[in-house]
Amino acid sequence: MPKSRIRKKADFTPPPQKGTAIKLHSGRGWVAPLMLALFLIGLAWIVIFYVTTGSYPVEAIGNWNIVIGFGFIAGGFVVSTQWK
Repeated sequence: MPKSRIRKKADFTPPPQKGTAIKLHSGRGWVAPLMLALFLIGLAWIVIFYVTTGSYPVEAIGNWNIVIGFGFIAGGFVVSTQWK
């Protein structure tokens, strides 16, 4: 049976040069502020609804205010998928 060739690895890998820095900025600086804003708006909407016993933010829609608050929070989670 023939012998297989032995692959020789390099013993030393030099570190990258100082002039070739890795760029970590992804250009999506808007994601984190928008995500946090949506979370806070949703939380504030629900808290205001409960504290004012349904008088604010929109009295005419009643308990749908809770759905709107959770909608803002869900929007924050959707935006968070864009974060790198």
